[in-house]
Amino acid sequence: MVIIGDKWNVYLELLGKDMSEGDALDELQLKRYCCRRMVLTHVDLIEKLLQYNPMERSKEKPQFS
Repeated sequence: MVIIGDKWNVYLELLGKDMSEGDALDELQLKRYCCRRMVLTHVDLIEKLLQYNPMERSKEKPQFS
């Protein structure tokens, strides 16, 4: 069984070294199309989602009494 959750950052590093997507996936030993699809179609949204954390927004707003 292949686990791909820990390969995202390595994949980005390989792309940063001007490696093609296919070669980067081969380097990560992701041969099956289902695993390759998971990496190729991933959208990294965590930074955007953190902006919408209601607890964080309440810290920034002044409290009125």
